[in-house]
Amino acid sequence: MIHGVLLDLEGVLYVGGYPLPGAREALLSLRAASIPIRFITNSTRLTRGAIVNRLARMGLEVPLQHLFTPAVAARHYLITRKLTPHLLVHPDIQSEFADLLGPAPGAVLLGDAGPAFTYEALNQCFRLLLQGLPLLAMGSNRYFRGNAGLDLDIGPFMAALEYAADLEAVVLGKPAPEFFLAAVNSLNLPPHDVVMVGDDAEVDVRGAMAAGLRGVLVRTGKYRTGDEAKVEPHGGRVFNDLDAVVDYIL
Repeated sequence: MIHGVLLDLEGVLYVGGYPLPGAREALLSLRAASIPIRFITNSTRLTRGAIVNRLARMGLEVPLQHLFTPAVAARHYLITRKLTPHLLVHPDIQSEFADLLGPAPGAVLLGDAGPAFTYEALNQCFRLLLQGLPLLAMGSNRYFRGNAGLDLDIGPFMAALEYAADLEAVVLGKPAPEFFLAAVNSLNLPPHDVVMVGDDAEVDVRGAMAAGLRGVLVRTGKYRTGDEAKVEPHGGRVFNDLDAVVDYIL
């Protein structure tokens, strides 16, 4: 039985600035059936408040406390280990870490920096990593669907720094098991009673299943033909859209 649901945002509930057909109705159906939902995203270009406001403008109601983002996970990681970050993140989320900055960084924190991914900025991170600083990455996605098509995400830049500095990054967003389990623990449910619904076969679905959850891939967002082969042999399910997933759950 499925007693709880984790939902990715971009590509599952909406694309661009518009909700996908049936997304609002799917949320209403789950809530009417008293199935708790948590929203889990690897977006590192917006603060949690900005994400919630953006969803509200699309008619999608998401409580702030039910939204799990890599920025929140990164703050927790830095604070608990008393690490001062050197940031290579999008300008819109730099304020999330303003109170943690200092003159002597203890870790390099990588997000989806967008246009800030310059050679100079990456080289600065590389030099710090050679000094022994750990690399913290708020996700490892290869790409996402932007306004003009598929765009590079954090993963390729993380891989470049890992290769150059000969180290392995600590991933704080999906597909890190701890990220999924933080959302699951807030439901007070065992992982096998919770399903993760996403449009990324590897990061969303395979990542969730590796953490002990059930996994469902939807053929929306950045789904590409043939992605079924990445999840079905491992026990994952594939549906055309969120509406079909809700029918399966109910």
